[in-house]
Amino acid sequence: MSQRQPVTHLAFIRASNGRSAELGARLRDLLEPSLRMPGCLAFKVQRSQADDDLWLLSGSWCDQQAMSGYFASPTLDLFGELVQAQVVASLDLHTFSD
Repeated sequence: MSQRQPVTHLAFIRASNGRSAELGARLRDLLEPSLRMPGCLAFKVQRSQADDDLWLLSGSWCDQQAMSGYFASPTLDLFGELVQAQVVASLDLHTFSD
């Protein structure tokens, strides 16, 4: 049997000019549904102390399969909506494992 290896994602999301409060509110809407996803160990939304337009969305998952399931879930349709509505200026996603 293969051992599960925890994985983490970090998404740095920059709000479009004047849209940071809206972006933060929408990202916080992801907290509860993300925490309920199978295999979710932790999930946070944080705002930069140095840059009001920069947000960090981080999640820890029991394994790659759980994280991939999250990325494929309807919960993340929100990102398409935010990009389409020009609330998001940029998104930089990184994944890590132990």
